[in-house]
Amino acid sequence: MRNGYRLYQGYNRLRDKFVSLLVRGGFAEYGSNTVLAHPVRLGSANRIAIGSGVYIGAGSWLQVVEGDDEASDPRGTVIQIGDDVRISGLCVLSGARSIVIEDGALLARNVYVADHGHAFEADDTAIHRQGIDRIDPVRIGAGAWLGQNVVLLPGASVGRQSIIGANSVVRGTIPDRSIAMGAPARVVRSLDDE
Repeated sequence: MRNGYRLYQGYNRLRDKFVSLLVRGGFAEYGSNTVLAHPVRLGSANRIAIGSGVYIGAGSWLQVVEGDDEASDPRGTVIQIGDDVRISGLCVLSGARSIVIEDGALLARNVYVADHGHAFEADDTAIHRQGIDRIDPVRIGAGAWLGQNVVLLPGASVGRQSIIGANSVVRGTIPDRSIAMGAPARVVRSLDDE
């Protein structure tokens, strides 16, 4: 039984390394020892920069969407992931202008990060056909930890080494070295007070 488990683990690692080698040339930047666990959905990978030693879990979706925003550079990098970042499976990063995840950040399963929302002004058009609006950059500071099911809305900024509790919704700024939770997320404690 143990040999079967080891064989299964070895197969998964080998498959993920192979997939990573296949797609690395399509990114704006792709660091060494970075692994994309299969399956990962990608949209406009040429506008995504990934640092070294990054792990992105299975079922995640990284996409760059085109906005009607004059600040958006149609050729520039929109999603920037630093070194040593860990993104668990089923996470979504959807950027139109700027999502920055700094070195050493940790995102638990099912985290959703977007720097834009859906437009919904026209009453006779399906929302998914109305484009995007409310475009505002998002930043996750170095060493921050986002718990399971966290949502970061446009304009959210999570400070360095901060912790966001599971199921929280961040729509503003969380200072460095803070613990925040809730919907909307509020700081409940500073790590520097201890």
